Amino acid sequence: MSLVRNGERHYKQFGKASYGGEEQALLQAQDWRDHIVRSKPPVSRRARAEKPRANSTNSTGVPGVFHRLAPGGRVRGWLAKTYIGKDEILRADFPVEGLGKAARTLALRERAQQLERMTGLARPHPAEEAIRMGLSAHAPGQREAKRSKSEITRRNNTSGVSGVHFKAPNPRHPGYWLAITYSTARGSVSKAFSVKDHGHDLAKDMAIAERQRQLAEKAKADGADASGSGKPGKARKQPESHNSHTSHEAHELRTPRKPRTASRGH
Repeated sequence: MSLVRNGERHYKQFGKASYGGEEQALLQAQDWRDHIVRSKPPVSRRARAEKPRANSTNSTGVPGVFHRLAPGGRVRGWLAKTYIGKDEILRADFPVEGLGKAARTLALRERAQQLERMTGLARPHPAEEAIRMGLSAHAPGQREAKRSKSEITRRNNTSGVSGVHFKAPNPRHPGYWLAITYSTARGSVSKAFSVKDHGHDLAKDMAIAERQRQLAEKAKADGADASGSGKPGKARKQPESHNSHTSHEAHELRTPRKPRTASRGH
């Protein structure tokens, strides 16, 4: 979402992975767009017309008021000019001859009167007025909360569930399914389920269930930490244990060993 208001750009990205799909990401972007439109309306046309422009050829210092020069550079009159709308341009000339120094004062007064006829906002999008009135062009359906990085399923994930991965320390190892979650309050917590002990499908299902349990604990711990002293707590590193396989396999989880060549006689 990108929107410019009074020279300030409001920009924010809404990733599909962060919100569980393209539809939810679009709804979140539209919601934020609506918020910016309502809280930061475009500047009024009059305010814009009264603002001096850096690239303007006006040398009087007053927008909409110009002097008319005679040959030789002598000021022969003052002009007040205002663009009200399509096919409606207001202008009035005040010659110095006959009015003298009052010509400039009269031009300034005329310009102020012309500006009173200028209404509305500067270049509003056709849909903006409806948005500011509380109407929405998109469905008011359910909004999914933004997922944390630990909940996003990466492209290289083989399980289809974030935080659940298949590991095999070496080609001869049957492997295991690992559920791992990082929590600000508790550090990294993991639990592995051996394919040898449980079979491939059951081990995967057990890892997925463990991942859901870890996420629930993470939300509980992070919430308690946030509502505690009001200060961010120091993360406590937890052992990457809770493994449901044998101690030999647990050792391979922490320090994978290279495959050894079988000796003769075995």
